[in-house]
Amino acid sequence: MTVDAASRPVGVDIQESEQNRAVIEAIEATNADATVNHMPGMVRVTAPGRLVITRESVEERLGREWETHEFQLAIISYFGHIKEWDDDEIVIAWDH
Repeated sequence: MTVDAASRPVGVDIQESEQNRAVIEAIEATNADATVNHMPGMVRVTAPGRLVITRESVEERLGREWETHEFQLAIISYFGHIKEWDDDEIVIAWDH
């Protein structure tokens, strides 16, 4: 059975910390289909097809300016491809 890119799960594992909690909450708020699983020391966020992390959403929850390159400090790993990574958003999705 072949799964198309629109429904194939993508995700990110984020180190659990107080600062990263705002990032996790922002991802969950921006991605209605996201599933958040808390594990010892990390949080796995998955979604079918695509996961979007926006600077604006993280800043609202963090209460300070946040630059998307700070995401590198939060993640342990990800699955999917980085389709976009600019100053305003990060998009993880599959090509096919």
